[in-house]
Amino acid sequence: QVQLAESGGGLVQPGGSLRLSCAGSGLPLTLYTIGWFRQAPGKEREGVSCISRGVESTHTADSVKGRFTISRDNAKNTVYLQMNNLKPEDTAVYYCAAKFSGTSSLEPSEFRSWGQGTQVTVSS
Repeated sequence: QVQLAESGGGLVQPGGSLRLSCAGSGLPLTLYTIGWFRQAPGKEREGVSCISRGVESTHTADSVKGRFTISRDNAKNTVYLQMNNLKPEDTAVYYCAAKFSGTSSLEPSEFRSWGQGTQVTVSS
């Protein structure tokens, strides 16, 4: 089973950018569809973006479309989430997760392996 570790979170001002990394170990991430999710205090976990295995199509939530971009670096066994024009409502713990199915989805219950999360805070 793959192990996932997120990094890259932090405090950023509104309008700023961050790049989150999801590093895989144990197995190649190319075997999996990888999703990014976030959870703000008192709210349910929501899907942000995913990149499917194989054809590597991407699917991004409307709330971040045009601002967030997901990508893979297979040589580094890492999936990134580039976040631009950040807003206070993007503040949350961000998680990456993996599922073996190639179906593109932002449904958290479909993902079996999860990282520990990284905090993103957008505030002036």
